[in-house]
Amino acid sequence: MSQISKEHDATAGALQKYLFEHMTPLNPHMARLRADSLQDPMGRMLGASDELNFLRLLLGTLGAKKTLDIGVFTGYSALSAALALPADGKVIACDVTDEWLKKYNAYQVWADAGVADKIDVRLAPALETLEALIAAGESGTFDFAFIDADKQSYPAYYEACLRLLRVGGIIAVDNALYHGGVLKPEAEMDANSRAIHQLNEKAASDSRVHASLLNCGDGLLLCRKVQ
Repeated sequence: MSQISKEHDATAGALQKYLFEHMTPLNPHMARLRADSLQDPMGRMLGASDELNFLRLLLGTLGAKKTLDIGVFTGYSALSAALALPADGKVIACDVTDEWLKKYNAYQVWADAGVADKIDVRLAPALETLEALIAAGESGTFDFAFIDADKQSYPAYYEACLRLLRVGGIIAVDNALYHGGVLKPEAEMDANSRAIHQLNEKAASDSRVHASLLNCGDGLLLCRKVQ
Protein backbone atom coordinates (compact mmCIF):
# COMPACT_ATOMS: atom_id res chain seq x y z
CA MET A 1 0.00 0.00 0.00
CA SER A 2 1.37 3.41 -0.95
CA GLN A 3 2.12 5.78 1.88
CA ILE A 4 2.23 9.55 1.92
CA SER A 5 5.74 10.71 1.15
CA LYS A 6 5.76 14.14 2.79
CA GLU A 7 8.70 15.31 4.84
CA HIS A 8 6.35 16.84 7.44
CA ASP A 9 4.05 13.81 7.80
CA ALA A 10 4.18 11.83 11.04
CA THR A 11 5.11 8.69 9.09
CA ALA A 12 7.94 10.37 7.18
CA GLY A 13 11.09 8.29 7.18
CA ALA A 14 14.74 8.87 6.45
CA LEU A 15 14.19 8.95 2.68
CA GLN A 16 11.64 11.79 2.82
CA LYS A 17 13.87 13.79 5.15
CA TYR A 18 16.88 13.16 2.92
CA LEU A 19 14.95 14.43 -0.12
CA PHE A 20 13.93 17.58 1.76
CA GLU A 21 17.51 18.24 2.85
CA HIS A 22 18.95 17.79 -0.64
CA MET A 23 17.01 20.22 -2.77
CA THR A 24 17.32 23.94 -3.34
CA PRO A 25 16.53 25.42 0.11
CA LEU A 26 13.09 26.89 0.67
CA ASN A 27 12.68 30.60 0.16
CA PRO A 28 12.61 32.12 3.69
CA HIS A 29 9.01 33.24 3.23
CA MET A 30 7.98 29.73 2.19
CA ALA A 31 9.83 28.34 5.21
CA ARG A 32 7.97 30.78 7.47
CA LEU A 33 4.53 29.93 6.05
CA ARG A 34 5.32 26.21 6.13
CA ALA A 35 6.40 26.33 9.78
CA ASP A 36 3.32 28.32 10.80
CA SER A 37 0.96 26.05 8.84
CA LEU A 38 2.40 22.91 10.39
CA GLN A 39 1.44 24.15 13.86
CA ASP A 40 -2.17 23.39 12.92
CA PRO A 41 -3.56 19.83 13.09
CA MET A 42 -4.74 20.35 9.51
CA GLY A 43 -1.17 21.13 8.49
CA ARG A 44 -0.88 17.59 7.14
CA MET A 45 -2.80 18.89 4.12
CA LEU A 46 0.15 21.08 3.18
CA GLY A 47 1.82 20.12 -0.09
CA ALA A 48 5.08 18.20 0.15
CA SER A 49 8.02 20.57 -0.20
CA ASP A 50 9.92 18.31 -2.60
CA GLU A 51 6.82 18.14 -4.81
CA LEU A 52 6.39 21.91 -4.87
CA ASN A 53 10.11 22.33 -5.50
CA PHE A 54 9.77 20.05 -8.52
CA LEU A 55 6.76 22.03 -9.75
CA ARG A 56 8.70 25.29 -9.44
CA LEU A 57 11.37 23.72 -11.63
CA LEU A 58 8.65 22.82 -14.16
CA LEU A 59 7.26 26.35 -14.10
CA GLY A 60 10.69 27.73 -14.89
CA THR A 61 11.21 25.20 -17.67
CA LEU A 62 7.82 26.09 -19.16
CA GLY A 63 8.56 29.80 -18.97
CA ALA A 64 5.17 30.01 -17.28
CA LYS A 65 3.50 33.38 -16.74
CA LYS A 66 -0.13 32.47 -16.10
CA THR A 67 -1.13 29.70 -13.70
CA LEU A 68 -4.06 28.28 -11.76
CA ASP A 69 -3.92 27.19 -8.11
CA ILE A 70 -7.05 25.21 -7.25
CA GLY A 71 -7.33 24.71 -3.50
CA VAL A 72 -5.38 27.42 -1.69
CA PHE A 73 -5.45 26.35 2.00
CA THR A 74 -2.79 28.49 3.79
CA GLY A 75 -1.37 29.88 0.54
CA TYR A 76 1.78 27.74 0.44
CA SER A 77 1.36 26.38 -3.10
CA ALA A 78 0.27 29.78 -4.44
CA LEU A 79 3.37 31.36 -2.90
CA SER A 80 5.56 28.63 -4.35
CA ALA A 81 4.17 29.21 -7.84
CA ALA A 82 4.33 33.00 -7.60
CA LEU A 83 8.00 32.87 -6.63
CA ALA A 84 8.72 30.90 -9.81
CA LEU A 85 6.95 33.36 -12.12
CA PRO A 86 8.41 36.49 -13.73
CA ALA A 87 7.43 39.97 -12.55
CA ASP A 88 4.44 40.04 -14.91
CA GLY A 89 3.28 36.55 -13.93
CA LYS A 90 -0.11 35.77 -12.40
CA VAL A 91 -1.50 33.00 -10.17
CA ILE A 92 -5.29 32.72 -10.15
CA ALA A 93 -5.85 31.17 -6.70
CA CYS A 94 -9.25 29.47 -6.35
CA ASP A 95 -10.98 28.57 -3.08
CA VAL A 96 -14.34 28.92 -1.38
CA THR A 97 -12.86 30.75 1.61
CA ASP A 98 -9.76 32.65 2.64
CA GLU A 99 -10.18 31.64 6.30
CA TRP A 100 -6.88 29.75 6.30
CA LEU A 101 -5.08 32.52 4.44
CA LYS A 102 -6.12 34.99 7.13
CA LYS A 103 -5.40 32.61 10.00
CA TYR A 104 -1.78 32.20 8.92
CA ASN A 105 -1.27 35.74 7.60
CA ALA A 106 -0.67 34.52 4.06
CA TYR A 107 -1.55 37.89 2.56
CA GLN A 108 1.22 39.50 4.62
CA VAL A 109 3.67 36.70 3.83
CA TRP A 110 2.96 37.13 0.12
CA ALA A 111 3.54 40.87 0.48
CA ASP A 112 6.79 40.34 2.40
CA ALA A 113 7.91 37.94 -0.35
CA GLY A 114 7.19 40.60 -2.96
CA VAL A 115 4.62 38.50 -4.84
CA ALA A 116 1.27 39.76 -3.52
CA ASP A 117 0.56 41.49 -6.84
CA LYS A 118 1.05 38.19 -8.68
CA ILE A 119 -1.62 36.29 -6.71
CA ASP A 120 -5.28 36.91 -7.56
CA VAL A 121 -7.52 35.17 -5.01
CA ARG A 122 -10.95 34.22 -6.35
CA LEU A 123 -13.36 33.28 -3.55
CA ALA A 124 -16.04 31.03 -5.04
CA PRO A 125 -16.45 27.34 -5.81
CA ALA A 126 -13.43 26.66 -8.00
CA LEU A 127 -15.45 25.21 -10.85
CA GLU A 128 -17.46 28.44 -11.03
CA THR A 129 -14.23 30.43 -11.26
CA LEU A 130 -12.87 28.16 -13.99
CA GLU A 131 -16.11 28.35 -15.96
CA ALA A 132 -16.10 32.15 -15.62
CA LEU A 133 -12.56 32.26 -17.03
CA ILE A 134 -13.67 30.12 -19.96
CA ALA A 135 -16.71 32.35 -20.53
CA ALA A 136 -14.41 35.38 -20.47
CA GLY A 137 -12.47 33.97 -23.43
CA GLU A 138 -9.39 32.79 -21.52
CA SER A 139 -9.35 29.24 -22.90
CA GLY A 140 -5.90 28.27 -24.14
CA THR A 141 -4.12 31.08 -22.29
CA PHE A 142 -2.80 29.39 -19.14
CA ASP A 143 0.57 27.66 -18.86
CA PHE A 144 0.03 25.56 -15.76
CA ALA A 145 -2.64 24.37 -13.31
CA PHE A 146 -2.20 22.81 -9.87
CA ILE A 147 -5.22 20.88 -8.57
CA ASP A 148 -5.36 20.19 -4.82
CA ALA A 149 -8.94 20.70 -3.69
CA ASP A 150 -12.09 18.64 -3.09
CA LYS A 151 -11.28 15.24 -4.54
CA GLN A 152 -14.69 14.34 -5.95
CA SER A 153 -14.50 17.39 -8.21
CA TYR A 154 -11.12 16.41 -9.65
CA PRO A 155 -12.55 15.10 -12.96
CA ALA A 156 -14.48 18.35 -13.50
CA TYR A 157 -11.45 20.47 -12.59
CA TYR A 158 -9.34 18.46 -15.02
CA GLU A 159 -11.70 19.10 -17.92
CA ALA A 160 -11.99 22.82 -17.18
CA CYS A 161 -8.24 23.22 -16.75
CA LEU A 162 -7.59 21.36 -19.98
CA ARG A 163 -9.72 23.93 -21.79
CA LEU A 164 -7.91 26.81 -20.13
CA LEU A 165 -4.39 25.50 -20.80
CA ARG A 166 -2.43 26.24 -23.94
CA VAL A 167 -0.98 23.35 -25.93
CA GLY A 168 2.22 22.43 -24.10
CA GLY A 169 0.81 23.53 -20.75
CA ILE A 170 0.79 21.18 -17.76
CA ILE A 171 -1.85 20.12 -15.24
CA ALA A 172 -0.43 18.83 -11.94
CA VAL A 173 -2.87 16.85 -9.78
CA ASP A 174 -1.98 16.35 -6.11
CA ASN A 175 -3.03 13.35 -3.97
CA ALA A 176 -3.18 11.19 -7.08
CA LEU A 177 -2.52 8.05 -5.00
CA TYR A 178 -4.73 9.22 -2.11
CA HIS A 179 -3.00 7.39 0.74
CA GLY A 180 -3.05 4.21 -1.35
CA GLY A 181 -6.85 4.29 -1.60
CA VAL A 182 -6.67 4.03 -5.39
CA LEU A 183 -5.08 0.57 -5.04
CA LYS A 184 -8.20 -1.01 -3.57
CA PRO A 185 -10.78 -2.81 -5.72
CA GLU A 186 -13.04 -0.06 -7.05
CA ALA A 187 -16.06 -1.45 -5.19
CA GLU A 188 -14.16 -0.95 -1.90
CA MET A 189 -12.93 2.58 -2.59
CA ASP A 190 -14.37 5.56 -0.79
CA ALA A 191 -15.84 8.33 -2.94
CA ASN A 192 -12.64 10.39 -2.97
CA SER A 193 -10.44 7.46 -3.97
CA ARG A 194 -12.90 6.46 -6.68
CA ALA A 195 -12.96 9.95 -8.21
CA ILE A 196 -9.17 10.15 -8.24
CA HIS A 197 -8.84 6.62 -9.64
CA GLN A 198 -11.28 7.45 -12.41
CA LEU A 199 -9.28 10.56 -13.28
CA ASN A 200 -6.02 8.57 -13.32
CA GLU A 201 -7.66 6.04 -15.64
CA LYS A 202 -9.02 8.77 -17.88
CA ALA A 203 -5.73 10.66 -18.14
CA ALA A 204 -3.81 7.51 -19.01
CA SER A 205 -5.96 6.98 -22.11
CA ASP A 206 -6.67 10.63 -22.98
CA SER A 207 -5.24 11.46 -26.41
CA ARG A 208 -5.31 15.16 -25.52
CA VAL A 209 -2.51 14.77 -22.97
CA HIS A 210 0.76 13.03 -22.25
CA ALA A 211 0.22 11.72 -18.71
CA SER A 212 2.71 10.55 -16.09
CA LEU A 213 1.75 9.36 -12.60
CA LEU A 214 4.56 9.82 -10.07
CA ASN A 215 5.07 8.42 -6.57
CA CYS A 216 5.87 11.87 -5.19
CA GLY A 217 4.20 13.32 -2.12
CA ASP A 218 0.82 11.59 -1.96
CA GLY A 219 1.01 10.89 -5.68
CA LEU A 220 1.41 13.46 -8.45
CA LEU A 221 -0.35 13.16 -11.81
CA LEU A 222 1.24 15.30 -14.53
CA CYS A 223 -0.63 15.88 -17.78
CA ARG A 224 0.96 17.85 -20.61
CA LYS A 225 -1.61 19.11 -23.10
CA VAL A 226 -0.65 17.93 -26.59
CA GLN A 227 -3.79 18.91 -28.52
